Amino acid sequence: MHNVLWVCCVSTGNGPIDYTDRSGRSIANDKNDEWLLPSCQQMFRVLKPNSLMVSFYGWNRVDKFVDAWKKSGFRIVGHLVFKKRYASKTGFLGHSHENAYLLAKGRPVMPVKPMKDVQSWQYTGNIYHPTQKPVSSLQPLIESFTQPNAIVLDPFAGSGSTCIAAALSGRRYIGIELIAEYHAIGQQRIAALRACRAA
Repeated sequence: MHNVLWVCCVSTGNGPIDYTDRSGRSIANDKNDEWLLPSCQQMFRVLKPNSLMVSFYGWNRVDKFVDAWKKSGFRIVGHLVFKKRYASKTGFLGHSHENAYLLAKGRPVMPVKPMKDVQSWQYTGNIYHPTQKPVSSLQPLIESFTQPNAIVLDPFAGSGSTCIAAALSGRRYIGIELIAEYHAIGQQRIAALRACRAA
């Protein structure tokens, strides 16, 4: 059954590289890239025809991601850059942006007012998850690429930021997370949002 209207693939920080943050936290299934193609194939399968997916990816593994997206049937229709006011890591360069591709299944309707492909990024401090995405960056994506009451899927939900952004946007959501600790944090954050809205 094809009923998911938008997928936000908020995957690992830098792709399949055995990522560990400064405090020693890691991400499930980040030891290799064996999960990537099967995951993309399933995302394509459940995504409603003529719909979009946003996929964050690791810049140093872009070849692996692009290959998996194309083999799964996705078309690349845009690229997003999220500019940070800080460098989250340094090496040859100070890493001061996040990036994502906008991918299409079929021929989605163009947005009435397309968003700019360079967006701002609010510092989260990665309090809840080692690669935590700010709700304030996810919400405009959801509102631009879906209609109210659409189903938003995040198969790498982490601490639930995409689910919270979907709820704040008037969309339904499905979040999947393998690590119990992050799943519990996501549940707590969603419960807090519901309690705040009920008050």
